[in-house]
Amino acid sequence: MRATLNGEPIELPEPLTVSGLLAHLGVRSERVAVERNGAVIKRARHGEEQLADGDVLEVVSFVGGG
Repeated sequence: MRATLNGEPIELPEPLTVSGLLAHLGVRSERVAVERNGAVIKRARHGEEQLADGDVLEVVSFVGGG
């Protein structure tokens, strides 16, 4: 499956959920926000939200500091 992740084309395995995507990327889900085709996906739905060919995804990490 082809998608766009943070503005870059990426090839991903199928089938894949948002949780699967984060695991594939090695990203901890409690520290990120995920947007799919312009809509933010709530963390509670990461395990059931299926990705599809052509999706545009943004994964944003939270960074603390000051």
